[in-house]
Amino acid sequence: MKYSAASSMSAYIFLLLFSFSWPITSSQSHESFLQCLSLHSSNLSSISKLIYTPNNPSYFSVLNFSIQNPRFSSPFTPKPLVIVTPLQPSHVQAAINCTRKHSLQIRVRSGGHDYEGLSYVSEVPFVILDLINLRSITVDEENSTVWVEAGATVGELYYRIAEKSPTLGFPAGTCPTMGVGGHFSGGGYGTMLRKYGLAVDNIVDARLVDVEGNLLDRKSMGEDLFWAIRGGGGVSFGVILAWKIKLVPVPSTLTVFTIDRNLEQNATKLVHQWMLVADKFHEDLFIRLILQAVNSTEDGKKTIQVSFNSMFLGGVDRLLPLMEKSFPELGLRKEDCTEMSWIESTLYFNGQNGQPLEALLNRTLQSKLSFKAKSDFVQEPISEKVLEGIWEFLYEEEVGRGMLIISPYGGKMSKILESETPFPHRAGNIGPIQYLINWEEEGNVTKSQMHINWIRRLHSYMTPYVSKKPRAAYLNYRDLDIGTNRGPSTTYEQARIWGVKYFKSNFDRLVHVKTKVDPTNFFWNEQSIPPLPVRG
Repeated sequence: MKYSAASSMSAYIFLLLFSFSWPITSSQSHESFLQCLSLHSSNLSSISKLIYTPNNPSYFSVLNFSIQNPRFSSPFTPKPLVIVTPLQPSHVQAAINCTRKHSLQIRVRSGGHDYEGLSYVSEVPFVILDLINLRSITVDEENSTVWVEAGATVGELYYRIAEKSPTLGFPAGTCPTMGVGGHFSGGGYGTMLRKYGLAVDNIVDARLVDVEGNLLDRKSMGEDLFWAIRGGGGVSFGVILAWKIKLVPVPSTLTVFTIDRNLEQNATKLVHQWMLVADKFHEDLFIRLILQAVNSTEDGKKTIQVSFNSMFLGGVDRLLPLMEKSFPELGLRKEDCTEMSWIESTLYFNGQNGQPLEALLNRTLQSKLSFKAKSDFVQEPISEKVLEGIWEFLYEEEVGRGMLIISPYGGKMSKILESETPFPHRAGNIGPIQYLINWEEEGNVTKSQMHINWIRRLHSYMTPYVSKKPRAAYLNYRDLDIGTNRGPSTTYEQARIWGVKYFKSNFDRLVHVKTKVDPTNFFWNEQSIPPLPVRG
């Protein structure tokens, strides 16, 4: 894609518009960066409307809109020098070329759901490339494919699919405000993973801008890079602009249910039994567990509640015999079940059952609480005694603050080789655990640290009962506790500490791809794939 330079007078006017917004100590690099953008734009007035600096009245509203974890929005959190909100690929190319030329770091944000805020926070001078305007969705019903731009949310994607067909869907996550740029590139799983695998297992093409500013698709980027961005974290390799995905068939009517059981209702035994059978259910059946403390019917006391949260790709009359055969202990009854369409189920799993489908188009969370998360993979059933130890941890926190979500694997997940995509967590796993703790951010560092220490202690307690060598983790549940890079010059050995936990043996192949496509490590963050050193 070609650029045409603006006149020197236009560049001068552009600088007048923006140079006063920068701290004096950095004004020269800021002005140089802004001038570079102007010179790489054929329409000066157009690109100037896409740039936000701290003196712009809209700067903080644009910055904060897609911050989904208030833990990273305090007055002390480092802020970007510039936010660029591109409308087209040439704007992305210009932003990459100019940040690289002027030694600034770039952070790429599609939905803002990075659990550690890496898409919008950096400790060195940085620019946010916010893809919120790149959100077009083109559904090809005849061929069951979609081109979806990286700034679109999962909810927007689901909504546009359902507009075209009631019997097509896509196997991605349950939170509709996630941006597809990051969610897909880390793996992306949801309620249909046992039937169809992950989002990355259903991607057939992509568009990406590399470190040299080249606009690439699958054919021009090559199969190694196309492999790497489907589960290896796209931001290590370039800026993903769009995905082409293959839609999957869904029944016109499916069934959902949520059954709550507390300790007085044999919750502990039921969780243990679930561990024995969940990955062996029929592939049309997905039952996840949500574990948390709740208030008891006795005043001032708590109990543990386990929610069996399920979707079945079929009608209730087919579901009931399957449950009676596979998990009779739960005691599922017809009146516990609700039949609905697939698109209605996407609202159900986000706690918005019965709301208009347009709720999927809302890019903001229903409530924003500070949180910390960690992850594990269960490979052997967890005993009742160990579960009782988990209950003690949940009792320590206020009701509704601490939570574990355990999802079942098996089905399609066991049929895909570990090496087929960078996401390696396949056969041999009962399923992943997501540990969560949330709290209201009040600027109290001590209180925040108390909650973070709680989840770290729980994670430590679980060490003997989850995967080992390595103790695996899920990239989309990013956790800097498992290791971080030491700046852009991080070595392979340093990065491998955390890298094998996310990617297992696929880490080495990711490093080789990175070395080939970004040898100077321009696309760097605290958990990005490092290149091997250039040999002299």
